[in-house]
Amino acid sequence: MADDFKNILNQGPADQTRLTPFLLIILLIVAGVTAAVLSRPWWESRKNRAAQPPPEQTVQNPQQQAFQAIRTLAANKSLEEARRKGYALLAQTKDPSLTASLETLLGQINIELIMSPAPMSEKEEYVVRPGDSLARIARKFKTTVNLIKKSNALQRTVLHPGDRLRVFKGTFTLTISKSRNDLVLKANDRFFKRYRIGTGKFGTTPAGTFVITEKIENPPWWRPDGKMIPFGDKENVLGTRWMSLRATSPTNAVRGYGLHGTWEPETIGVQATAGCVRLLNSEVEELFLLVPTGTSVVITE
Repeated sequence: MADDFKNILNQGPADQTRLTPFLLIILLIVAGVTAAVLSRPWWESRKNRAAQPPPEQTVQNPQQQAFQAIRTLAANKSLEEARRKGYALLAQTKDPSLTASLETLLGQINIELIMSPAPMSEKEEYVVRPGDSLARIARKFKTTVNLIKKSNALQRTVLHPGDRLRVFKGTFTLTISKSRNDLVLKANDRFFKRYRIGTGKFGTTPAGTFVITEKIENPPWWRPDGKMIPFGDKENVLGTRWMSLRATSPTNAVRGYGLHGTWEPETIGVQATAGCVRLLNSEVEELFLLVPTGTSVVITE
């Protein structure tokens, strides 16, 4: 553009006379733009910027704020306080999303409390007496030997009179929903943790009332033709734990049904089994440690 103007200025008088209208048009355009910019008060641009709406911000309602406070308590290891406030909020909220988040958090808190020596409302201080054993104490409190060991960080099985233990004294129950493919663990009729499960194809998991009658670690599996498949064989579908179910009145008697693990995590959350209830191996191991034989199980459609 600068070179073009130099060429114009270096033209002879005749050429310059011929280009005068062109120059006038250019000069008028430049003058008009400059006048428009200079006539605009300096505060106009600032006012326009101020008039722009601020970026949208997520506003949390009081229940969401309370949930975040509970999460902070849990992260800071104030677990009993976080648990108490979590249950209070769970009883108040009608928001399905918040309910799911609260249940997940409460499940994590409950497992951390029950699996450690930390105090907990469902635990009782117990002083070991002469003749006591872990099995005897477990029967007394209707809990499991492994839970007593885990929650007291015991590396040995031998007890001495005067030893102090914290023992879970609550009663666990299980409620299984076939339509939701989930299992709710309750302690003393209060929510404890929710697990995702797999159930039987075409609704073949029996509905009704049951109790856990047998618990087996690293279980073998009997195929429908009666052949036993040992644990560890790739054909064995039971995962790392098995818990047998026996029907209680008025549910009709059934055979061969139970809760077990799986080597196929993709089958969790869907109806994919021959009728049993399956969980992830890590979660069936957790449940196996918590619930004793005789635990009540309700299966609903």
